[in-house]
Amino acid sequence: MNDETGLVAFNLGEMSRTLAATDDPELIEDFLFSLFTKAEADEIAKRWALVKRIAEGMPQRGIAAELGLSLCKITRGSRELKKPDSSFKRMLEIAGYSVVEKKRKQ
Repeated sequence: MNDETGLVAFNLGEMSRTLAATDDPELIEDFLFSLFTKAEADEIAKRWALVKRIAEGMPQRGIAAELGLSLCKITRGSRELKKPDSSFKRMLEIAGYSVVEKKRKQ
């Protein structure tokens, strides 16, 4: 996505601040359904679901089979969760989920 003018950053920032300022989940849900096409809403919902499944410790192939997503998308979500100060992890925690830390094979 080309954002040389700052349009994307400015508008996502403004939208984020607006969403954070409301305490009306129904308004936010209605706004999101109005903003996204059915296909976009489906894609975003599946990405949130995949992050939750990764956090629960579900294997990536199981997530792919359940949600019909590519392993590439799932791997990206997994990498994002592993980053220090991961925004995915923080949002999951706000939503009440715990992130299962996988032990690395030695």
